[in-house]
Amino acid sequence: MNILAIVGSYRKGRTIDTLVDKAIDGAQSASDISVNKLQLVEKHIEYCKNCMACRNDGESEGRAACVISDDMEAIYTMVDEADGYIFGTPVNMGNVTAVMKTFLERLCWVFAKPGTWPLAGCPTPRTTRDKAAIIIVASGIVRPLLRRWCDDATPLIKSVCTCSLNAKVVGDLYAGAVEKRGTETYVDKAFKLGKRLATRCQQHAIGETRQ
Repeated sequence: MNILAIVGSYRKGRTIDTLVDKAIDGAQSASDISVNKLQLVEKHIEYCKNCMACRNDGESEGRAACVISDDMEAIYTMVDEADGYIFGTPVNMGNVTAVMKTFLERLCWVFAKPGTWPLAGCPTPRTTRDKAAIIIVASGIVRPLLRRWCDDATPLIKSVCTCSLNAKVVGDLYAGAVEKRGTETYVDKAFKLGKRLATRCQQHAIGETRQ
């Protein structure tokens, strides 16, 4: 089994980077699992061109081809081969960072095809392979009590997991007001979240073996 950790932070060694690392530790403590950590800011990722070539590719089962030649070509393979995902991003202006948004846009129709629910044409996963994911987001100022009014990042990532990756989100962490509370407040929660992800990936692997 392998997990792909996707980091949308612009700064290494800070809150999101630290909490993602703790989630990785938790996952590896629960299972003999391979983890690839992807720092999006280090990659050359072009903006989606809205050419719709991937969306209109009705033949490809696992994933469609993208016409853009950049680092996403290798990343698509990593995404495709992963059994589980850890998404980590700061909440900037109420949503994911720009680099994470660009990444999510490039994922959508490569791994999804037009479906029929809730409306005709909405994305539905190309793969039937069950996967799992966790989401870690952080806000420097806004405390957890006020999350519902400032966190559009988590619902966005959840929708991509559901509609494109066929990944069930088994838990999420909102690290709020870290400028006042500090990152350490959330370290244990991130570790447990990673452990939960590994457990779910194990369950999927056992189910596939029995089939």
